[in-house]
Amino acid sequence: MNAMPVRHFLSAIAVAGLALLGACGRPAAAPEPVRAVRTLTVASGSAGGSHAFAAEVRARVESRLGLRVAGKLLSRSAEVGQRVRAGQLLAQADTTDLKLAQEAAAAAVRAAQTNAELAAAEFQRYQALREQGFIGALDLERREATLKAQQAALEQARAQAQVQNNQAGYGALLAPVAGVVVAVEAEVGMVLAAGTPVVRLAHDGPRDAVFAVPEDQLPAIRALQGRAGALKVVPWGAAAGLPATVREIAAAADPATRTFLVKADLGGAALQLGQTVSVVIDLPPLTGITKLPLSAVTQQQGQTAVWLVDRASMTVRAQTIVVAGADGNSVVVASGLSPGQTVVTAGVHALTPGQQVSFYAEPIAAAPALAAPASAASR
Repeated sequence: MNAMPVRHFLSAIAVAGLALLGACGRPAAAPEPVRAVRTLTVASGSAGGSHAFAAEVRARVESRLGLRVAGKLLSRSAEVGQRVRAGQLLAQADTTDLKLAQEAAAAAVRAAQTNAELAAAEFQRYQALREQGFIGALDLERREATLKAQQAALEQARAQAQVQNNQAGYGALLAPVAGVVVAVEAEVGMVLAAGTPVVRLAHDGPRDAVFAVPEDQLPAIRALQGRAGALKVVPWGAAAGLPATVREIAAAADPATRTFLVKADLGGAALQLGQTVSVVIDLPPLTGITKLPLSAVTQQQGQTAVWLVDRASMTVRAQTIVVAGADGNSVVVASGLSPGQTVVTAGVHALTPGQQVSFYAEPIAAAPALAAPASAASR
C-alpha cells in the first residue's frame, strides 16, 4: 500500500474524531421558556390606613411601698392580685429594738420632767429670798436661767419620745389607699434597709393604656396628644373599640428597645389591670398614590422593586419604587411608577431582566359531556 494515501486516510479519521468530541462536549443551550405572568395596569388612587400597637392596661398611679425603718421582715400578708383597702396591714417588721428605744425615750422624758420641777422649786425659793433681801439679783437670774434650760430639755425629751413612738409604728406597712397589689418585691426573713420596696400597689382610679412607639411614628402620636378620643382601644377578643386620649409621651427613648413609651387615658372604661389591648391610630387618607398587591413587590440589590412589562417587546425589566406603607393586603407606592405602566403581580421570583413573557390567560372550563341516551347505552 502507498504511504501517502494511508496518511491521508488517518488524517481524515482524526478530524472526524475531533468533530465528534466537540459535538459531545458542547451541547446547544436550550432556549429560555416564555413565562406567563399576571399583570396589573398602574392607576392613581387613594388609600387610608391605620397603625395598631400592642398595649397593656395599667393604673394611673402605682406606688412602691416600703417600710420607713430598717429591720427584719417578720410577715407579709399581701399577695399579687390581692385587693386591699386603705389602712390594711400589708407587712410587719421586727420592732424589738424600736420598742426599747421608745422606752428609753419615755424614761428620758421622766428624768427631764423631774429636773424641770426641781429647777422650778429652787427658783421659787430664791425668788422669796430676793424679796426679803437675802440674795442679790444675779443669783435670782441664775436660777431663772437654770429653770428655762430644764424646761427646754423637757420639751426636747418629749419631742424625741414622740419620734421614737412614730418609729415603732413604722414597723407596720399599711396600705395608704385602696388598690390592687401588682408585685411583691421582698420576702419574709429578709433584713431590709429603710425605704426598701416590699410591694407595688396600683391605686384604684383612672386607667391608662401603655404602649411603645418607634421613633419614625412618634410625630403622628405627638399630633394627637391632648385630642379627646383620638385613639381607639380594642380589648382582646372585642369587636368594638373604646375612645382614648394620648396623655403622656416619654421624653427619651428606651435605651434597650429605642422606642418611646406612650400612655393613653382610658377614661372610665371598665378594663382590668394587666389586660392586653390594641391601640389603633387612624391615618389621614392619601390621594394620588398607587396601590399594588404584596405579591408584586420584590427585592433587587437591597432595594424594593417591581417588574415592568414592555408591551412592544414583551420583555420585563426591574423598576425601583419607594413604599409609603400598607393598606390592608396592598402596598402603597409613593414614587417610582407612572399611570399606564404594566406591573407583574405574580411569579416575580422567577423573572430575569430582558426575559420574554406572555400575559396569563385564564383557562376556559370545558363544557361537560352530554350523557348518552339510555337506548344508546343499552346497545
